[in-house]
Amino acid sequence: MTRSLRSDAQRNRLRILEAAEVVFAMKGPSASTEEIAQRAGVGIGTLFRHFPTKKALLQAILKELAVRIATETEELVRSGEPASAFYEFFSRMVGQATKQKTVVGLLAEAGIAVSVAKPVNALRDAVEALLAGAQRAGKVRQDVGVAEVLALLTGVCQASMHADWSEELQDRTLAVVFDGLRPNPASDGGPSLLRSRSA
Repeated sequence: MTRSLRSDAQRNRLRILEAAEVVFAMKGPSASTEEIAQRAGVGIGTLFRHFPTKKALLQAILKELAVRIATETEELVRSGEPASAFYEFFSRMVGQATKQKTVVGLLAEAGIAVSVAKPVNALRDAVEALLAGAQRAGKVRQDVGVAEVLALLTGVCQASMHADWSEELQDRTLAVVFDGLRPNPASDGGPSLLRSRSA
């Protein structure tokens, strides 16, 4: 009997998480817990027994998403060409943000300079590895750090998501961003704006 109750609770938790991922992906963090419970086929009381607050539920979804994206990013680090893997990751994240609204929340959380959940740290570490590879290949400016990459990603993803950019506008915007990230061969070697501000 106890084992059966535990199995039911586990199934309910899984259904809630699956429903929440779909609803949050479509509507973002403003989605209602009632809608999630209805989609999962459970009562609102059951939802709150597993996740006492909407924030706790969103955090669980963000962790799941972070694990998936970190895994994909690590595969790019291992198998991708360093010169192109970084930019492929950036483009892929912007494309995902349009469909998966929780991506923006995940990126914002990864950009916070405090201790965060282990899966989010894994994503940050994977981005750092991609960035380092691109910089070693001479394809990204040396004065760009993970914080700047996450800030740019969050901003572009948020704008693309809220303004419902066309693919053409996404491509043109990314081209401008990428031009800013690449080393400038005409540079006179003077101090960069990023370095001078952090000095």
